Amino acid sequence: MDFFIDFGSVFLATVRDTLPILGLILVFQIFVIRQPIPHLPRVIMGGVYMVLGLALFLIGLEKALFPVGKAMVAQLTAPDFLIGGVEAQSDWTAYLWVYLFAAMIGFSTTIAEPSLLAVALKASEVSGGSISQWGLRITVAIGVAVGITLGAYRIVTGTPLSLYILCGYVAVVVMTFFTPKKIIAIAYDSGGVTTSTVTVPLVAALGLGLSEAVPGRNPALDGFGLIAFASLFPIIAVMGYAQMAHLLNMRARAKTRKE
Repeated sequence: MDFFIDFGSVFLATVRDTLPILGLILVFQIFVIRQPIPHLPRVIMGGVYMVLGLALFLIGLEKALFPVGKAMVAQLTAPDFLIGGVEAQSDWTAYLWVYLFAAMIGFSTTIAEPSLLAVALKASEVSGGSISQWGLRITVAIGVAVGITLGAYRIVTGTPLSLYILCGYVAVVVMTFFTPKKIIAIAYDSGGVTTSTVTVPLVAALGLGLSEAVPGRNPALDGFGLIAFASLFPIIAVMGYAQMAHLLNMRARAKTRKE
């Protein structure tokens, strides 16, 4: 019974949040475009499915994903599970299992991210197949995995977040000048789509749980920032992959000309 009460409140909140979007679409369709909505019954049914899906997803986050994420981090940072035991709590090398878990969470959630799938499909379609859908998804997922792992290391060591972000965006700006132009926009968009419905809840739970478990860390100060890593490092990964592929392609062409 409690589940249905919770679901009802989440469902009503979801309807309230989606009403402005619906109102905006209707206003433009009726007063600006002045055309009837095509396939209206299908659009209405799709909207109902969308609201139900969002409500079920949000209640699933609250009931399952957030508690599971915190429980996993609590178990991985338990003193008797750390490499070196209780005495090694202040040593960053004692949290190797946490770094591995962070990398796997970052990779797996990004591969399953619907927003990234949509961008990868469109990028492959527009480029005529020269940009591989799976190649882009795996590259972005590796970037997120590296970013989340580095973010977990930052929480454990307590180093300033601004240092990592500043160095990361300096690297992005420098790499932008050397990356093929057709990849730059896709790389920047790839950083944004990773922080969506699947990745954000688990990454946020990881950061908050880790900051609560590591001695001397404050969840309000250290628990956040992982999502910034998840947005930044995919940009670096995609541009780095593009530069490497461009370099290998140029070498292959040069070798062919010599032959």
